[in-house]
Amino acid sequence: MSAVKFELDYLSPEGFRYEHASSPDFTINCLNELSGDSSQPGLQHSSSVPAGLQKLCSSNPGLEKSVWVAKGKYNGALGKDKDYTDESEHANYDRSRLIKDFVPKSNSEHKTRLPKNDMNYIASSGLLFKDGKKRIDYILVYRKSNIQYDKRNTFEKNLRAEGLMLEKEPAVANPDIMFIKIHIPWDTLCKYAERLNIRMPFRKKCYYTDRRNKSMGRVQKYFRRIKKWMSQNPMVLDKSAFPDLEESDCYTGPFSRARIHHFIINNKDTFFSNATRSRIVYHMLQHTKYENGISKVGICKLINNGSYIAAFPPHEGAYKSSQPIKTHGPQNNRHLLYERWARWGMWYKHQPLDLIRLYFGEKIGLYFAWLGWYTGMLIPAAFVGLCVFFYGILTMNASQVSQEICKATEVFMCPLCDKNCSLQRLNESCIYAKVTYLFDNGGTVFFAIFMAIWATVFLEFWKRRRSTLTYTWDLIEWEEEEETLRPQFEAKYYKMERVNPISGKPEPHQPSSDKVTRLLVSISGIFFMISLVITAVFAVVVYRLVVMEQFASFKWNFIKQHWQFATSAAAVCINFVIIMALNLAYEKIAYLLTNLEYPRTESEWENSFALKMFLFQFVNLNSSIFYIAFFLGRFVGHPGKYNKLFNRWRLEECHPSGCLIDLCLQMGVIMFLKQIWNNFMELGYPLIQNWWSRHKIKRGVQDASIPQWENDWNLQPMNIHGLMDEYLEMVLQFGFTTIFVAAFPLAPLLALLNNIIEIRLDAYKFVTQWRRPLPARATDIGIWYGILEGIGILAVITNAFVIAITSDYIPRFVYEYKYGPCANHFEYGESCLTGYVNNSLSFFDLSELGMGKSGYCRYRDYRGPPWSSKPYEFTLQYWHILAARLAFIIVFEHLVFGIKSFIAYLIPDVPKNLYDRIRREKYLVQEMMYEAELEHLQQQRRKSGHPVHHEWP
Repeated sequence: MSAVKFELDYLSPEGFRYEHASSPDFTINCLNELSGDSSQPGLQHSSSVPAGLQKLCSSNPGLEKSVWVAKGKYNGALGKDKDYTDESEHANYDRSRLIKDFVPKSNSEHKTRLPKNDMNYIASSGLLFKDGKKRIDYILVYRKSNIQYDKRNTFEKNLRAEGLMLEKEPAVANPDIMFIKIHIPWDTLCKYAERLNIRMPFRKKCYYTDRRNKSMGRVQKYFRRIKKWMSQNPMVLDKSAFPDLEESDCYTGPFSRARIHHFIINNKDTFFSNATRSRIVYHMLQHTKYENGISKVGICKLINNGSYIAAFPPHEGAYKSSQPIKTHGPQNNRHLLYERWARWGMWYKHQPLDLIRLYFGEKIGLYFAWLGWYTGMLIPAAFVGLCVFFYGILTMNASQVSQEICKATEVFMCPLCDKNCSLQRLNESCIYAKVTYLFDNGGTVFFAIFMAIWATVFLEFWKRRRSTLTYTWDLIEWEEEEETLRPQFEAKYYKMERVNPISGKPEPHQPSSDKVTRLLVSISGIFFMISLVITAVFAVVVYRLVVMEQFASFKWNFIKQHWQFATSAAAVCINFVIIMALNLAYEKIAYLLTNLEYPRTESEWENSFALKMFLFQFVNLNSSIFYIAFFLGRFVGHPGKYNKLFNRWRLEECHPSGCLIDLCLQMGVIMFLKQIWNNFMELGYPLIQNWWSRHKIKRGVQDASIPQWENDWNLQPMNIHGLMDEYLEMVLQFGFTTIFVAAFPLAPLLALLNNIIEIRLDAYKFVTQWRRPLPARATDIGIWYGILEGIGILAVITNAFVIAITSDYIPRFVYEYKYGPCANHFEYGESCLTGYVNNSLSFFDLSELGMGKSGYCRYRDYRGPPWSSKPYEFTLQYWHILAARLAFIIVFEHLVFGIKSFIAYLIPDVPKNLYDRIRREKYLVQEMMYEAELEHLQQQRRKSGHPVHHEWP
């Protein structure tokens, strides 16, 4: 029988982790040791490990104190389970003894421990009822002058009937404002925790890992010594500053009052976290009636009709303290989050995700986990993009194409507009040609392939990261157990019930015909808004055509000489204003369309709303970019036969150096301006509003006399759409970073710099500027993952078309190997592009323009010269280039999609060790349920007078 290593990880109050039995010699034989010794008193469990530990301690006297607790009797919260002594699983041992034996005095003297149950501090912060005992779990706010008192009275009466305790208190600064403090007692907590299938800790985690060979142990020891010699990573947080999050070290199971003695209840006040208490209260608020009638239910409707003006869970206290945190420790979790996470000085530190989840809930915790993961993955992408950009800078002067353009003093380009435009020397485009080369060089194709692979690696490894977090945060089975119907859905379809095929219980049901009809109306609204965006883009195109000739005749010489650049810059700014204006309308229309669909659950509502907002803003943000990339200068015709819009305005041509510089300008300006605007709206606007609220209060009231809930009331509420705006901003940025990265390799760098600021900006906003949001739960980032995968696929296709059509990579490639000086020599290099510029420009007879000039001008195209047998017709080289472009698109897409699929296949979604832990937890949950049933049968036999005989299998 193989041997296994038994690992016990104890986490001290200071945050340091101590591993027992870390050496290879600390092993226990699976057959002899783990079976337990049933002859010893109090040991009846088939998998009792303490028996093996007792034998181990006899040969290791130094470990006797560390495992002494494992021999003691179980002393649970209710004192009922006297037969279980496996304290390593029940986790009811005296942790302080373990810490005393293993923590050096130097560490214990400098601990910064958070007072998790400091009722005196809670009372001083205004977080208790007037009796100083009942904690405040939720706050309702209303105006006494509001006439909806009947609805409020009925609602509050029903809340009390459900088991909640309410206490009213007027505001200090405004007597018209009334606060209702809500406390949920222990019995009500237990009832609703069982009803909502909330998972609670019942055993300490014990991991069993395969025994490794001695050589691996030596390697581990060697690396540990090297790690001690190296300086501490400055990005890692100081764990001694964070509380001991015990629930993360426990197996959890659905809470049940019948099996309450199996759960780890050291203190009733802290057994249910603040987030769980608030979430249960919110569930009760959402499902309590305020009038007769099935649809008259929920706090949301009461807020909408003005009965209440706000409902929120309170913050745990002030986020600042007059005493330094290093010497006096954190006053509360909010203070700790501000000092160790939200301050701008912590921009380079890792995020305390467990504490974020504890305070704000799993949904917000997952958002910051994903944002941090995305930001970290941008580092290699930004580095490679920067290398491609610097490669362009270093080789810019050696570019054969740029040199030929800069030296073409005798080559005249045909006028780019019908009026006020004259012949232009080709060398006047020298600067534009060099700038274009920075983004259109030999590294472009490589970087496009790299970013496609990067997007796949980012998403695949995020799935692994997410699976680890969902297990650690007890979210593995949450979706199918806890999510309830939306009150609006229940109120709408309460007359149409069907039996739920999973639960077997009747529930409201939306008929298929009604659902299809509502979806068709919603889809029609979506297409209408998208058509409105396309119309706006078309208007900007018309603007470019109109002002093009005006800038060409401008009195200011700089504008006159660079009229194409001025036209593009002005169009970009106008397009940005239109984008931001349309976004305001999109949000309201998407909200109405989503409510019209009547989604069944909150997650379905959020996914539907998020998809609409993404489609609106994606089209709004990228439609002008798609126009420049694939349509600008493609259908202009040729001199003497130009295509005109409405037979009036001549279509815009690309610059002599190409259209890529227009695409770079469009992407850079929109990305930069949008990030500045979003950051201002996320932080600047709430700061101004909160400052004005504090200014009005300070006129007649001292800050010290204002309780915590009133300070929270003066903060700004979280966006009504939750995290949708935060995700939407980052997903649109991800699209900018990947879809057109072949044209703008600096996009990942700009995204990285923005995200470093975004993380701390969001943290500061959540901790200091917003009321505490509802600590909601979620298993993943929702529909956004599917959108990210779709963007990754679209990015491959788009970059293939950008390289093949927008850039000059394919024409240069065809000239180099078919028409250039190296066509028959199989050579490669800049010298093989000699004569490319002259070859890419066609001739036109100036006498045909009616300008009173003779000679020839040049234009960008592959057409026959005036003296050929087929003047101004496409040449054979044009068709060769077109075929090469199509071939490149097919090869590029198949190659990249194949690499992406292979990488996705190689990377499993769930790590192997995590998969084993999930299976073990399911096993222990089943075992706990079996023990509860067994105990119930034993009690019945004792009551009936029958002897109780049981042997563990």
